[in-house]
Amino acid sequence: MDKFSIHRVPLHPSIRTAQPTPITSQQSFKAHLQEATKQELKVSKHAHERIVERKIDISEQEWQVVSDKVFEAHSKGVKQPLVLMDQAALIVSAKNATVITAMDRTEAKQQLFTNIDGTIVL
Repeated sequence: MDKFSIHRVPLHPSIRTAQPTPITSQQSFKAHLQEATKQELKVSKHAHERIVERKIDISEQEWQVVSDKVFEAHSKGVKQPLVLMDQAALIVSAKNATVITAMDRTEAKQQLFTNIDGTIVL
């Protein structure tokens, strides 16, 4: 018998291994799939401050469209898009799913945007 033998100890009956939750219907599968693939953009502290101080109003529906388009752009290799909306221009890190900065459209007209590799026009 060697010095470092391995002994297998059976699990105590009260300890269970993780088992996947069974899916009981098509509807619950769809809900589970939607939850699992839910993707949301985060807003950096800097961008949040800019949105507040510049009084930029973006509805929940608009945020969802921005989020969807950013993730679509990321799937096509875009790392840092400029998102142009009616009321705002956002610079987003698609890699980190984070809005880096925001400005209103009138301010954006006077800006030179660098370090972007794609543009999303909404």
